[in-house]
Amino acid sequence: MIKINEIFYSIQGESSMSGMPCIFIRLTYCNLRCSYCDTEYSFHEGKDMSIDDILKKIKNYNCKLVEVTGGEPLLQKESIDLMTILLNDNYKVMLETGGSLPIKNVPKDVIKIVDFKCPSSNMHKKNDWNILKDLQKHDEIKFVIGNYEDYEWTKNKINSYNLNTKRILLSPVHDVLKSKDLSEWILKDGINARLQLQLHKYIWSPDTKGV
Repeated sequence: MIKINEIFYSIQGESSMSGMPCIFIRLTYCNLRCSYCDTEYSFHEGKDMSIDDILKKIKNYNCKLVEVTGGEPLLQKESIDLMTILLNDNYKVMLETGGSLPIKNVPKDVIKIVDFKCPSSNMHKKNDWNILKDLQKHDEIKFVIGNYEDYEWTKNKINSYNLNTKRILLSPVHDVLKSKDLSEWILKDGINARLQLQLHKYIWSPDTKGV
């Protein structure tokens, strides 16, 4: 059984798949408490579901792109079984994970979005940089930027870990850092990264659940 917070069908708002229809499977629990978290309701709320029940529910949607997210989905070891079965069922699978837990057991074909935490999150000391050795070419690294200090810190990490050849996503904290400011910093420094806006928060109200 897996404790599921919500399952919904929406427009993918983040990553290189931004704008694509996507099924989201949000798992309950998180080991981090980021200052800007927008899914605190996933820390504890949820119901137990079997993988068969999850598959039955998502088959109602005419979509083969699935993101397993949270919370922190890797806190539940059954998430690995879920992703494996989704791949075997010919879904394209994405995983959103917070950069603090190992990913070595995640199936290699899963597109992993590793969200390393910047200082303004107050969780940056939880980052496990050993994760980098287990990344595949199709995986992505995300940094959520809250201010210029976060941006400079991120630049340092990109350089010190030689991440310039990786797929890097830089995302401003919604309603905290202006996307125009982050865009200008990226252009000024020639950072090889994708500016990421949380598209769903512009389509719907930022506080809307299930989108």
